Amino acid sequence: MTENPRNPLLTVDIIIETMGGIVLIRRKNPPHGWALPGGFVDYGESVETAARREAEEETGLILSNLHQFHTYSDPARDPRHHTVSVVFTASASATPVGADDAAEAGIFTVDDLPAPIAFDHEKILSDYATFKAGRALAKSAPL
Repeated sequence: MTENPRNPLLTVDIIIETMGGIVLIRRKNPPHGWALPGGFVDYGESVETAARREAEEETGLILSNLHQFHTYSDPARDPRHHTVSVVFTASASATPVGADDAAEAGIFTVDDLPAPIAFDHEKILSDYATFKAGRALAKSAPL
């Protein structure tokens, strides 16, 4: 065993539905672009707690109906680090306001996304649209 193991960093992203669309934030920090609200899980914090915290910090929204959607782990998904993201779906009943790491927040439909989209969030949103349409997501390779 190595003395300093290198492990992927754990993150959360949240697909928040409100007012007929999905909440995206415009990032203040690199990599710039529009993204799902989310961030790093703190030590001692559950992924569910991290999702609620990050959503409130970046959008001011209090989440309801929080459900785990899918996990994304492509080592190239974040140009800064190897991250693993647990993606959640949730709903909210207010207008998002950009705060913390978000320069602004907006509500968009999957068919009318702003550009550029950061990270692998365009794939995540495409997978979500497939799921919402009642179609199965592509299966990963057999183990």
